[in-house]
Amino acid sequence: MPSEPVVSLMDPDSIGLAVLGTGRAGMVHAINFSRGIRGCRVVVLADPVLQTLHQAARELRIADALTDYREALKHPAVDGVVIATPSALHCEMAVSAAKAGKHILCEKPMAMNVEECDIMIAATREAGVILQIGFMRRFSESFAVAKARIESGEIGEVVQVRALTHGPSYPKPWMFDLAKSNGPLAEVNSHDIDSVRWFTDSEFQELYAIAGNYRTAEARTEFPDFYDQVLLSARLVNGSQSSISGAQGVQYAYDSRCEIIGTHGLISVGTLNENEVITCTKDKAILRSSMNSWTRLFRDAYLAEDIDFVECIREQRPPRASGIDGRAAVSVVNAGNLSIREKRPVTLR
Repeated sequence: MPSEPVVSLMDPDSIGLAVLGTGRAGMVHAINFSRGIRGCRVVVLADPVLQTLHQAARELRIADALTDYREALKHPAVDGVVIATPSALHCEMAVSAAKAGKHILCEKPMAMNVEECDIMIAATREAGVILQIGFMRRFSESFAVAKARIESGEIGEVVQVRALTHGPSYPKPWMFDLAKSNGPLAEVNSHDIDSVRWFTDSEFQELYAIAGNYRTAEARTEFPDFYDQVLLSARLVNGSQSSISGAQGVQYAYDSRCEIIGTHGLISVGTLNENEVITCTKDKAILRSSMNSWTRLFRDAYLAEDIDFVECIREQRPPRASGIDGRAAVSVVNAGNLSIREKRPVTLR
């Protein structure tokens, strides 16, 4: 527990939140809810890793820090929960939260398979609580502008979406086991899959994926099916096309870009540049800083997403990214991994 907990008088009408998982994603949400959003507060943190939990509690000055998320769900001041744990735990946690009457913001990927997604959707519907999936790119100003321009007909009919996410950091050891992580298609490309669905306003119909482990030698013996790079091509129900590239451990930058090709135009979203500063040196070199983290690139999008979650709770309205959206992305991940494993195209049901 933190050595010097801070107790303050809170607005009794504010939304009380529990953050389950205090890793990088959990802390992004926890900081937003603690410092950047009016009308809400983080009342409890939960994480089985004591060092991570205590560090988060000290940084956020949260008195209630628990190792068992079930105890956090019993907190009388909790109205909603943020689930930011490994994917294999999402279904169990979401069902428990729903039964406790708590609204849910669940980080992507929603779950390990569509069966778990269906269980989560059913549990939240039965309990009458909100289930929002953490597809924060829908809240990014750039992605939202692209969506609006598509809908205005600026580039005609969308015929192809090319999306990529390449991360500079190496995968964590637990990710090597695809039975626990579903690999980079889930951990890295869930956002790309959702963006393709959003921009095309359609569903994946058929896909083919190839993958390989090019950077993570330590995983090859024990986890020969692990991949740190993947390329997926797809046809959607409305006839449009898509290609998705994912990679971990690329080192050069956090790289998130998307191109939407229409019948008479192109929309490009994203850049490698951290800012617009260019340095020309005496050695005739041109230097620019590259974006190094998703937490920086999508900082405003995460804040907008978290604000929307609080507003959904207060106004009792559906979220922009629902359990149905999360389920659709998981379905594509599962089909993509099957395609990689069996080296064949896969048709989605």
